[in-house]
Amino acid sequence: MTRAASRRRTGDAGQAFPLYIVAVAGLLLLAFAFFAVGQAAATRNTAQTAADAAALAAGQKYRDQLSTELLDAIRTGAPWKDLLGGRGVPGAEACANAQWFAGRNDADATCTAGSYPTSFAVEADTRKTVGRSVIPGTENTHASARARAVVEPRCTPGPEPEPTPTPTPTPGEGDDPGQGDGDDQGDGGDPPTNDPPTVNLTCEDGKEWTVDPADPRDLPEAADLFSVRLAE
Repeated sequence: MTRAASRRRTGDAGQAFPLYIVAVAGLLLLAFAFFAVGQAAATRNTAQTAADAAALAAGQKYRDQLSTELLDAIRTGAPWKDLLGGRGVPGAEACANAQWFAGRNDADATCTAGSYPTSFAVEADTRKTVGRSVIPGTENTHASARARAVVEPRCTPGPEPEPTPTPTPTPGEGDDPGQGDGDDQGDGGDPPTNDPPTVNLTCEDGKEWTVDPADPRDLPEAADLFSVRLAE
C-alpha cells in the first residue's frame, strides 16, 4: 500500500467518526423518547384504572343503598316504586366511596352524580407525575382519566297479589242475633291487620321474587335488583 493510499484511508476514517457519533446520539435520543412515551402511557393507564374503579365503587355503593331502602320501604308499607326504578337515594355516600377507591389507586378523584338512569361521572388525577425524561416538563405532569358508571334497575313490579278474603263471622251457639248492644263485640273472628301487602317483582333473568313484609327470608340481593356497568 502506498503512502498516499494510507493517508487517504486514514482521512476517510477520520471523516466518518463524527457521523458515527451523531448516529449513536440520535439512537440514544430516540430510545429515551420512547422511554418517556412508555412512562406517560403507564401513568395514563394508572389514571384510567383509578377512574374505572372509582366509578364502579360509586355505582355499587348506590346500588346497595337502593336495595336496602327498597326492601325497608316494602316492609314498612312506604312508597317503594321510585326506589325500584333506581331513584330516591342521595349520591353523596356513593361519591365518597368513589374518592376513597381512587385514593387506594394513588389518585385523587372528583365525582358527580347524574340524573336517571342514575350515573356517576368520575375524573381521576394521578398523585405521581410522569417523571423526568428527555421531554421537558414531564416531571410536573400528572395523568388524568374519566369514567362513568350507570346504575340500572333489573326488576319491575309484578302482578298484584290477590286479596285474602275476610272470613264471615259465625254466630256462637245460644246467641240471639236480635239482641245485643253496641258494646257487645261478639266473636267476629280474627281482627283485621294493617300489615303491608306482599310485593311481587319480575326481573330480567326471568326470576320472580315475592317479598313478604312478614317473612324476611329469601329476599333478593342488590345485584338481583340493580345492575352496575361502565358506560362509554
